[in-house]
Amino acid sequence: MKKQFIVIGLGRFGGTVARTLISLGYEVMAIDRDIRKVQDFSSIITHVFQADSTDEKVLKELGVSNMDHAIVAIGDDLQASILTSLILKDMGIKKVTAKATSEYHRRVLERIGADHIIQPERDTGIRVAHQITSNNTVDYLELSPDFSLVEVLAPKAMYDKSLKAINIRAKYGCNVVAIKRKDNSMIVSPLADDKIQEGDVLVMIGSNQDITRFEKGIAE
Repeated sequence: MKKQFIVIGLGRFGGTVARTLISLGYEVMAIDRDIRKVQDFSSIITHVFQADSTDEKVLKELGVSNMDHAIVAIGDDLQASILTSLILKDMGIKKVTAKATSEYHRRVLERIGADHIIQPERDTGIRVAHQITSNNTVDYLELSPDFSLVEVLAPKAMYDKSLKAINIRAKYGCNVVAIKRKDNSMIVSPLADDKIQEGDVLVMIGSNQDITRFEKGIAE
């Protein structure tokens, strides 16, 4: 069964995370206090609600406790961000990713137990969505609206196999441009006969569509 996500706050960052999660095929619920934002996303997100995320009773009534991963993308209200994150942790949500708008905000979120803290000036919504949905994706960088560079931890099924045998380009359309070894060494422009080792990180370039297919393929 696929993970279920709740996105709280549908501003620029939260909206991008929500859209990307949906494009990756995940079930998404979303909450925002602003009815206009809720209406804007009603055609994209099936379960989107106008609600106060600092009201634990409301969150329980909406079934938020059934979600696997919560993304708190509230940027304009520090108190609401912190309180919402705390409530979600108390409700037993497996993972809480929270947006921090300052170093102080980040430290407080760490103290209350947020599992992953992001700062949008460094982390784009698309990048975060890929990182939180894949156990293998180490980093994700948009090169253009259609193409990206991604760093993926090689799955066990690839160990001791050559790039030729794995044939990533033929299967998924992505190009492996480098291999990062566990000892921090790097093979740039690897050859077809180079074998994947445990702990290797594959640095790949491809269309966003092909990268998504690859991420889904190695997760199956």
